[in-house]
Amino acid sequence: MWSIPNIITSFRIVLIPVFLAVFYLPIENAHFYAALIFVLAAITDGIDGYVARKLEQQTKFGAFLDPVADKIMVAAALIVVVEYHQTLWITIPALLIISRELIISALREWMAEIGKRDSVAVSTIGKVKTTAQMIALTGLLWSANTFIYVIGAMAIYVAAILTVWSMYIYLTAAWADLTKDS
Repeated sequence: MWSIPNIITSFRIVLIPVFLAVFYLPIENAHFYAALIFVLAAITDGIDGYVARKLEQQTKFGAFLDPVADKIMVAAALIVVVEYHQTLWITIPALLIISRELIISALREWMAEIGKRDSVAVSTIGKVKTTAQMIALTGLLWSANTFIYVIGAMAIYVAAILTVWSMYIYLTAAWADLTKDS
């Protein structure tokens, strides 16, 4: 259970309250340090999967824990960004992203119950969406200047568009099962 990849994933979960505390610290550059912690967490997301495959340490616990850690970290960052910027233009894409995560998580759970989990497996578009989210959230957390803010704001719209698109793909793949009378 406590393989190297699972320890890395658990570290990402431990970073969440650290990230939040640092963001709200009344110190100079607190938002930069919080964004740095967020980037560290995002990097560990890629590392844990790579290490699990490389060392052949893939576990059921890791398969469960990894997406949970990702979703909690992204949700925490989205909530902080929405609260900090307090604008509809950031709130709407953030709500789309959080809503999609809830819908797809429920869909994956339901598809697993009927033995068709693989039809809603993570796709390439999901990985691109995640990259856009990480860029967006890093920029919006840091918001060092107008350029960084605009990059973050544009990236959150790219992430939101990819979010809706990937949700459409997942729902289309599962549509026959969702609409089948049983």
